[in-house]
Amino acid sequence: MIRRHFLLALFCLALFLPSHGIAQAPASAPEALAGEYTNPAEPDTPTTFYAKDGKLIMESERRVPTEMKTMSATEFGFPDQKFTLRFTLDASGHGTSFTYSDEPNTIYNRTGEPVHHLFHDYQRTEAMIPMRDGVKLHVVYLKPADIAGPLPLLMQRTPYGCDGTNRASFSGGRPELARAGYIYVCGDIRGRYKSEGEFVMSRPMADHKDPKAIDESTDTYDTVTWLLTNVSGNNGRVGVVGTSYPGFLAMAAGIDPHPAVKAISPQAPMIDVWMGDDFFHNGAFRQSYGYDYVMGLESSKESTEVSYGKDKDGKPRDGYDYFLERGNFLEDTKKSGSKLLPTWKLFLDHPAYDTYWSSRGVEHHLDAVTVPTLTVGGYYDQEDMFGPQIEYSTLEPHDTKHENFLVLGPWRHGYWSSSSRHLGNLEYGEPIGKEFRAEIEAKFFAHYLKDEPGANAAGFDLEDTASFQTGTNTWKRYAHFPPKESAPTSLHLQGDGLLSWSDSTAQAKTAYVSDPANPVPYRHRPIQPTYSDGSQWFNWMTEDQRFVTDRKDVAVWKLPVLKKDLILTGEVIADIYASTSGTDNDMVVKLIDQYPDDAADEKMRGYQLMTNEEIFRGRNLQSFETPTPLRTGAVHEYKFSLHDVDHVFKAGHTVIVEIQSTWFPLYDRNPQTFVPNIMMAKPEDYKPATITIYSDPEHDSSLQVPLVNACDHIDCF
Repeated sequence: MIRRHFLLALFCLALFLPSHGIAQAPASAPEALAGEYTNPAEPDTPTTFYAKDGKLIMESERRVPTEMKTMSATEFGFPDQKFTLRFTLDASGHGTSFTYSDEPNTIYNRTGEPVHHLFHDYQRTEAMIPMRDGVKLHVVYLKPADIAGPLPLLMQRTPYGCDGTNRASFSGGRPELARAGYIYVCGDIRGRYKSEGEFVMSRPMADHKDPKAIDESTDTYDTVTWLLTNVSGNNGRVGVVGTSYPGFLAMAAGIDPHPAVKAISPQAPMIDVWMGDDFFHNGAFRQSYGYDYVMGLESSKESTEVSYGKDKDGKPRDGYDYFLERGNFLEDTKKSGSKLLPTWKLFLDHPAYDTYWSSRGVEHHLDAVTVPTLTVGGYYDQEDMFGPQIEYSTLEPHDTKHENFLVLGPWRHGYWSSSSRHLGNLEYGEPIGKEFRAEIEAKFFAHYLKDEPGANAAGFDLEDTASFQTGTNTWKRYAHFPPKESAPTSLHLQGDGLLSWSDSTAQAKTAYVSDPANPVPYRHRPIQPTYSDGSQWFNWMTEDQRFVTDRKDVAVWKLPVLKKDLILTGEVIADIYASTSGTDNDMVVKLIDQYPDDAADEKMRGYQLMTNEEIFRGRNLQSFETPTPLRTGAVHEYKFSLHDVDHVFKAGHTVIVEIQSTWFPLYDRNPQTFVPNIMMAKPEDYKPATITIYSDPEHDSSLQVPLVNACDHIDCF
């Protein structure tokens, strides 16, 4: 009520102000607000307003024309949202800027005349499609009524629900493909939302020689068969696309595919959720994510919000404290307030890489490039960085027709859907997601689903790999990844915290005490539930690592400040020799680019940016299938991948390597005394341990980095 009176007072005051003061347009003049408005921080996502039949209409490249609700002369609401937007006017009563009520400090300035976008007239239909075992799966499909002639089918299958699929959602999620014109299909997988059957997380691949066997590949096959027969106006060609879990489903579409499937694009696919995607990395369990994601997906047929509750002051509980107090994952499940969910039980009963997990590993079935495949991944993907890189490298030896394509960029999970020029604090200077979608993704599907055989009207020209190189912030095209110019080169961890390109010749040790009672946090606290409002989960891999570098349980090595650029393109491999005073441990290795203190971008001064990072659980050094205790005091070799990179450490920057043994609560705490199942470890099992890193001719701890340009002491330092 007070706010309403205040606005009325402003309006009355405006009647008595001189012409150069505040002015308000009459409510009946939305024409005065017409124009294109842009947030200077996001120049590639402008919003347009125009008047139609006396109403104010809003649209953008993603938002279909939407009639706004008039709240006042300058305030308008959305038909489906609680927040509003408010215009600021110039002296003549014309709009100069606007703000959203939920983001009052972000100002969108008028930057030009209204710009209209192409939106096809997609007509929506629902259907229940019978599978070979009689189970019916729900689909929604959209046909553009304003396009004549047969069109390809473009399909996404998902566990996240298709009810909201319509013209607006298709244009909002994949604007370039929506404008290109496809018959778009969204399908609920088994047991989710409106589909029948039982939902099985990351359903194992079946024996396709058995005509009664079902998996995501056979369900895709049966869905395509039905669509070709029952959806009129299709051209007989089908493309499958998806990101994350739908990326895994897109990859399944390429295993023993339907003949009509002509192109797939698995984007951030979860290829193996134990080896390196969502739930485990090299045997280390991703505790907070495994807890949150499973509760959100398996508590019901739809999505469930996750909460860590409140602290004694009534504030949201810090996830660090939440998981630390419970002790182990078994206690997490007991105190969750939920029944024991199927995948939680799978975690508890099968912590090692047995057949329950290997049967879900899609990489074991990638023995042919059956259809043109465009794999997409992010260097800063906090959920499925492993999947796209392993998928591409597994398929590459079988790519006899040169139809295995890869796109990598400095994106978080799925962020290529954005048109932003930055990620967290990192500035790229161009909308790399928008560039990928327009220049690669849209042309890929147009070429394989629309072009005549032998033609390339779409202009698809990706030879093999496109990568956006950080540091230089430029797109690179490679005939193979890594490129032939990349040479694995050892960067040695020596004494006194120094890195060197020379082999270790002296005896050196670096030790720290790892205490499970005081684990190293993986991101700035407080730690919110993964997908909650305000969660910092999405950008944590780009966070400044100075918040943990000075801890005594983090070991640090540095190169001298670079005198010239250092280019790394390809896979980084950690090869660390270490011992523990316990009988189990975790090895976390991080490669970091430290910016100079006088960096041009003030927020990046002294910033420690991770370029590569990974964990390895010591009990798995001999076998992922059969964990064994470590011999106390013995030196063990930890050799594992830190994944791909395409980064230039610029002159003036510093190369840093950090090692630690906890990363909480992203990963559960290793008790550091061997127990059969860490998820059931008792409080007394958790003990501090001294971890020692060795640097000597026999135990030469190093990182193998994919060096593109030679770098020696004279040139570089």
